[in-house]
Amino acid sequence: MDSQHEFLAAVMPRLTDVEAALHNGDAEPRKAMWSGTDPVTLFGAVMTKIGRGQVAPAFDLLASRFSNCTSFQYEVIASGASGDLAYIVGIEHTTASIGGAAPEPYALRVTTIFRREDGEWKIVHRHGDAVPDGDRDATLLQLSRFGELGSTLDDAG
Repeated sequence: MDSQHEFLAAVMPRLTDVEAALHNGDAEPRKAMWSGTDPVTLFGAVMTKIGRGQVAPAFDLLASRFSNCTSFQYEVIASGASGDLAYIVGIEHTTASIGGAAPEPYALRVTTIFRREDGEWKIVHRHGDAVPDGDRDATLLQLSRFGELGSTLDDAG
């Protein structure tokens, strides 16, 4: 097995579980998968955060808005691993409640960068935004349910 396949085999099951947990209101698994060592950056669909001191609290706020995740699938478009750095580019397909509304599907295109720390892959950067196709309107509608939370997250930290 080459390094790319080893990386995906090690990371994808955990990443899928972590994201499903976040969408069920639990930020702790996501925070544990992220590096505790700066630099870390989050360019999210509803916020941008730089540094562990801003990123970790943002996950708590996000989790507080999500519940009832009925499905989460990660469609890997591209990936690579070399030495202690790796990346995944893909589309996240999620059905979850945002802000207490009924669960609805939405999709985000996501780029995630990993750094190997003490033998374990840790996330150091995530960039997510709406898919610029037919799913875009549904995604923007779902993300609009964050309302003032988006500006609160941008102002926090």
